[in-house]
Amino acid sequence: MLLNAGYWKSVFVMKLDPFYPLFDSYNWLERLVPCGIKLVQLRIKDGPEDKVRSEIVMARELCARHNCQLVVNDYWQIALEEKCDYVHLGQEDIDGADIAAIKSAGVKIGISTHDRKELDRALSLAPDYVALGPVYPTIMKKMKWHEQGLERVSEWKKLIGDIPLVGIGGMSVERANDVLQAGADIVSVVTDITLHENPEQRTQEWLDVTRASRG
Repeated sequence: MLLNAGYWKSVFVMKLDPFYPLFDSYNWLERLVPCGIKLVQLRIKDGPEDKVRSEIVMARELCARHNCQLVVNDYWQIALEEKCDYVHLGQEDIDGADIAAIKSAGVKIGISTHDRKELDRALSLAPDYVALGPVYPTIMKKMKWHEQGLERVSEWKKLIGDIPLVGIGGMSVERANDVLQAGADIVSVVTDITLHENPEQRTQEWLDVTRASRG
């Protein structure tokens, strides 16, 4: 039976996949989304607006073909204009974002948190998921926060209840199950895939371990 786009959108809104890789270019998505990824973030930090828009549009179309939920990092205006259905905002991004416009457009929002003050701020905006990081030390960027640890993951889950919790920072296949057992609903990963000698193989290992967590 052929299922339409509306069906798939409703499925993804109801339950996000537990495996959530982040990539900084369309090329990574083109290479790895066909491996079976069902939730992915395009996180382009810098670039001319026309290039960013082009990558977002290509990513949206690719993900639609593979029944994969695309999350656009930061560029919420382009996400609205190009009819994407998920954006991710860091704490600094919230300051410049029109949350009312995003919600009015029916676009879902994920928000990064690192401490209780940021969590309270995020929850006041009724996010569709909350990310906590770094759970483990990360090489992605210098951060003022020390590793959060598994106890903080459990604490966050108790505080946010049914809102999906994303664990991010220093993630690996070997650590994924511990983070999920601690209370995360979703595990987000970057360098464990992109720096691996065989990204396709590593992606499959991630898919295997996270699918197993769903029973």
